[in-house]
Amino acid sequence: MVQSYSLYELLETVSLVISDALPDSYWVRAEVSSLSAREGAHCYMELVEAQKARVRANCWRQTWQGVNARFIQVTGRALQPGMQIMAKVSVEMHTQYGLSLTIHDIDPYCTLGDIAKKRQEDIKRLEENGLTKRQQELRMASLPKRIAIISSSSAAGYQDFVHQLTSNAAGYTFSLTLFEAAMQGDTAAASIADALARIRQNETKYDLVVMIRGGGSTTDLSCFDDYALAALCAVFPLPVLTGIGHTRDVSLVDMVAFSSLKTPTAVAEFLIARFDEQAAVLQELSLRLVRTATLQAGMRRAAVEHLYARLLAAGTHRIRRERMMMDMLEKSIQSQSPEYILRKGYTLVVRDGKVLRRSVEVSDGDVLTIEWSDGKRVVKA
Repeated sequence: MVQSYSLYELLETVSLVISDALPDSYWVRAEVSSLSAREGAHCYMELVEAQKARVRANCWRQTWQGVNARFIQVTGRALQPGMQIMAKVSVEMHTQYGLSLTIHDIDPYCTLGDIAKKRQEDIKRLEENGLTKRQQELRMASLPKRIAIISSSSAAGYQDFVHQLTSNAAGYTFSLTLFEAAMQGDTAAASIADALARIRQNETKYDLVVMIRGGGSTTDLSCFDDYALAALCAVFPLPVLTGIGHTRDVSLVDMVAFSSLKTPTAVAEFLIARFDEQAAVLQELSLRLVRTATLQAGMRRAAVEHLYARLLAAGTHRIRRERMMMDMLEKSIQSQSPEYILRKGYTLVVRDGKVLRRSVEVSDGDVLTIEWSDGKRVVKA
């Protein structure tokens, strides 16, 4: 006959069986599916293994404080869903709450290995998809004045960036637009991605994007190692500059950015230096223009002076030649004048005021005037 139990009796029996069969603690490898832990309180998790198994796990407050602190110290990150862990657990069966695991310890080095492995896999994916060089194909504006900033308005790094940029010694002016985003925590990657989406809606209004925060622990900066966020930055149509303020290895977002700088202040200095470079180029062009204009003016002045000298010489020569021609003409005219002819010993025979050139023109009885150089006489033919 089948033995009869109340529900409590059955579950109590199961609890005793489990306690007898699994009396010790065991190291179990699993993925954290969900996690809830307030500061100073217990930590509640759900552990899974692919689609094969799922179980609740509890880490009580006193244990959790030590486990969590050591985990962050070793891995540089807070424990969060999606991470693989190696946990030392005991199996508990409660008649009201069912089966669960009690976590006594977590080996952070196991998770650290998984984090490093996943990071290398993500870097490889970025390289294979051609995303590490996409931003480098963009051209930054010569004078990037219109800047879209992704940061938290209360962050010291944001204030440092704005102060450094707006108080530059040269007096360069910038147009700054803040797109508020969470820069740490579980929602940071999604918040930054949302800010990028808002910028893209009006991308023609900006020259570049600056992503800044004022430093922090490795845990605080883990959102910048999010593959999806890095891929989004890589294909963004505007240059993305990062100034995350970290001292550890560069993040995935840093790897794909147009330019990665250590701090928000360094980003501001980078932009000011860009303006300084263009100012130097303009100054050099101005000097070259002045030198060229001076040279051209000198050359034109020399050409004008040379042309003037040629015209002056040509004019003098022309005047001299004309004067010679006039002298010759005057002599020619003088050589043909009656006075000149008479001085040569010739005479003029005039009748009624008309010079007679041939003897046949003279008739007997004509009254003629004969002229010499020294006088004239009237005779009758």
